[in-house]
Amino acid sequence: MITKHQISVALYLLASALLLMPFIGMQFSDQVNWSAFDFIIAGILLFGTAYGCNLVIKHIKTKRKAIILCGMIILFVAILWIELAVGLFGTPLAGS
Repeated sequence: MITKHQISVALYLLASALLLMPFIGMQFSDQVNWSAFDFIIAGILLFGTAYGCNLVIKHIKTKRKAIILCGMIILFVAILWIELAVGLFGTPLAGS
């Protein structure tokens, strides 16, 4: 049986692994060009998402509701990430 603590550890490890991908990519290619600010923003988004899902998993009793709420958090962060990266909606937050 997977415990809530194991899920928490997995969430934060996943966030760390996702944050390491562009760092490793920068070592091998000039096409990945992130600044320290990019890593800070990505870290806030990824670890904030992990923290939010962790809170949902710990405090929501039914598994179905927890999955739906985590999915909504992940969807929101994905849309925000896309907006920051390429400006999908054309807001002042848009990158590129």
